[in-house]
Amino acid sequence: MSELLEAGGWGLLAGSALLIGAVLGYVLRIPHQVVASVMAFGAGVLLSAVSFELFDEAYGRSGMPPVVVGAVGGAAAYTVGNMVLARRGARHRKRSGHVQDQPSERQQAGSGVALALGALLDGVPESAVIGLGLAEGGAVSTVTVAAVFISNVPEGLSSSSGMRKAGRSRGYVFGLWGAIAVASMLSAVVGNAAAGALSPPVVAAVTAVAAGAILAMIADTMIPEAFEKAHLAIGLIVVAGFLVSFALSRA
Repeated sequence: MSELLEAGGWGLLAGSALLIGAVLGYVLRIPHQVVASVMAFGAGVLLSAVSFELFDEAYGRSGMPPVVVGAVGGAAAYTVGNMVLARRGARHRKRSGHVQDQPSERQQAGSGVALALGALLDGVPESAVIGLGLAEGGAVSTVTVAAVFISNVPEGLSSSSGMRKAGRSRGYVFGLWGAIAVASMLSAVVGNAAAGALSPPVVAAVTAVAAGAILAMIADTMIPEAFEKAHLAIGLIVVAGFLVSFALSRA
């Protein structure tokens, strides 16, 4: 029970960064260049964590086949879910509104629900691996938690800025991201609880599923906001985020 509570606490901590970013993005009028920069940094951090924490861990546990099967399955599942939600108004859920507008509820009925489900789709894999890693290693991966926390701030920031521009209320925005933070906690608990019943190859495959879904999310929702009509230093910022996460993994 104590480990489940610990997993939930770490998941809630990582997910709370979404709410922090949402408050900043909704209350402040942040220039698009700044939003793009923090999004690029967060993308770099997650890319490094996926490479040197999740994929490396899965490969070390059971070799290449579970990694390939899991990663492709995770990316495919994310892509299918994202396609369904995109048709219902969640295609640009990470957009700040500076480049690509999110639809308002009046423009597309049900888009608010789709945005909420899209945020859940983005956040669950990240939190699940926190609980899974805690169960397997006996201690939470500081790098994974830090990477998810750092990347969640710009995600919440950019998305809430776009929601505000689309006319969604303060209560909706903060309630949504608060609920996603709680869902992150529950995902970490479920990942931790499930790990004990799984064999090493299955744990490796599940870890790879999460990694594949996260990679697909980065490519589909974070990178477009970071790079579209942004300044030429974005690539350098991605590398900076990657190196920060890499340094943490080797500390």
